[in-house]
Amino acid sequence: MVQLRGVNKRFGDYVALRDVDFEIREGEFMTFLGPSGCGKTTCLRIISGFETPTSGEVLIGGQNVTFDPPYRRDVNQVFQSYALFPHLTIYENIAFGLRMKGVPSAEVKSRVDRVVEMTSLGEFVQRRPAQMSGGQRQRVALARAIVCEPKVLLLDEPLSALDAKLRNQMRIELKQLQKRLGITFIFVTHDQEEALTMSDRIAVMNRGQVEQIGTVADIYYQPATRFVASFIGETNIISARVIQREADFLHCETEGGLRVKTRVNPRVTDDEVLLSLRPEKIRIFREAPVGDNVFPASISLEIFKGAVDELTLNCGNGLELGAILANDGDEALDFHEGERVFFRIQPGDISVIAA
Repeated sequence: MVQLRGVNKRFGDYVALRDVDFEIREGEFMTFLGPSGCGKTTCLRIISGFETPTSGEVLIGGQNVTFDPPYRRDVNQVFQSYALFPHLTIYENIAFGLRMKGVPSAEVKSRVDRVVEMTSLGEFVQRRPAQMSGGQRQRVALARAIVCEPKVLLLDEPLSALDAKLRNQMRIELKQLQKRLGITFIFVTHDQEEALTMSDRIAVMNRGQVEQIGTVADIYYQPATRFVASFIGETNIISARVIQREADFLHCETEGGLRVKTRVNPRVTDDEVLLSLRPEKIRIFREAPVGDNVFPASISLEIFKGAVDELTLNCGNGLELGAILANDGDEALDFHEGERVFFRIQPGDISVIAA
């Protein structure tokens, strides 16, 4: 288990981290997600021991390691650049950390052979890093880190240098590897798709603070702030005012004059709110359906993207919403620019956020 308690970090006058508190569970795949400069890599470096917090505490396995150097922490890190030794074979790269710790030769061979099999590197062990592809070098960096059997593995944007197809493949391999090992993975990325694909939980960071920590579903469907809602996936953010409250529902009037029914968010008590509407949750019809939150609109823009169409709905009074429709071959659901339509969004598919 990894804990950060009241961690602050300053570089001169610049505040990199502000009052960061969280707990990462044993065996969890936790991702720090956010834009460049949000503090996620600084957070990782404080856990690894390469940075010391200005104030606050770092605990690993219940032990306070705030001022311990990296070599005294039971963690290993996989860097964005891989940091392999170019003059050593793949086998010797993987074995290096064990040899530095004085592990007996027979045990070194046994542990290296095990992780080589686990990472599918058997045919490459006598090659050098320059003779391997980016994805293969990435697996070597992972093998070198996990062969030392750390409690915590830190990964600092390790997939960013790979091409899109290989990056998608490595996401799956990383998640499967983490499940097999049962090691706590702490992953840093600015790529929301990576975070959603691999994580058990996500810590969304912005300007040195943690805006929200939660499961993938929590972060996506119940964003705590406007930043979280807009940073994770695509969404429509609309200003609204609560005009009626019920036990489980709110009735709101949005900018543009739509009367919308939503689920109650107990964390939001003010009347001035923001509504987040995911574009894939908007359903479109040629005839008005029966139900809540049904509105007329016209399709002002259609963008074909292969598997999906992205539509812009003009709702009147200057309000426009984005919608995403799957191209599943059903002509009845094939809508085009210029059509007059009706759209509906279920009350449970609308997130209420404090304004």
